[in-house]
Amino acid sequence: MSRLLLLSSSKAGDTGYLDHAKPLIDDFLKANATPVKRVLFIPFAGVGKSFDAYLEQVRPAFNAIGLTVEGIHESADPLQAVHQAEAIAVGGGNTFALVKRLYDAHLLTAIRQRVSEGTPYIGWSAGSNIAGPTLCTTNDMPIVEPPSFQTLGLVPFQINPHFLSGKPAGHNGESREERLNEYLALNPDALVVALREGTALWREGDTLRLVGEFDGLTFTASQEQTLQRDCPLDHLLERQLP
Repeated sequence: MSRLLLLSSSKAGDTGYLDHAKPLIDDFLKANATPVKRVLFIPFAGVGKSFDAYLEQVRPAFNAIGLTVEGIHESADPLQAVHQAEAIAVGGGNTFALVKRLYDAHLLTAIRQRVSEGTPYIGWSAGSNIAGPTLCTTNDMPIVEPPSFQTLGLVPFQINPHFLSGKPAGHNGESREERLNEYLALNPDALVVALREGTALWREGDTLRLVGEFDGLTFTASQEQTLQRDCPLDHLLERQLP
């Protein structure tokens, strides 16, 4: 049974790093059938800081809810670390760098397998984007070229984190809605779930709901719809992976 907590962002408003997410992460892991004491953190999306610095940024939020965090980059055998992980957390940053590094380390298949077996998966920002079939609805620049845009496929729809509706004053480029509609014009069978900051998708097997302060949105080639928070969204899991 797949268990996923897919956060739009590491911060909500003016809160500290992962502060808004600590209660959600705590509840999510406490609901696990097997007690979780250690979390394997994958910092591969980090670009402007070292993996060690990223780990130290993440560690206090998990320590505050009684969890030990280990960085995959510290392991002599990253593949074995995935197979032995009690829970997996993938942080935000640059999605292209994250995906390339996961491919280079041959970890995508292992993570997918472990999550399908019930290992809890927590992602935020880029870490949530890669839970979909591809990275194509990320907001990031392609600063490196991964072997493929295909990602974990833990849910059968695309994810757009950090969703912000409309255009800021003075901005003459495309809005997020326009960018997503460009994607859908060329991928008309896709579904995109847009997550506002401060929200997350929580999956328990065949059940799915949106948690947090705000509603979300879905985009298809033909329409845009509101996703109500705290309402069942199980129907989104019935789609077939492309």
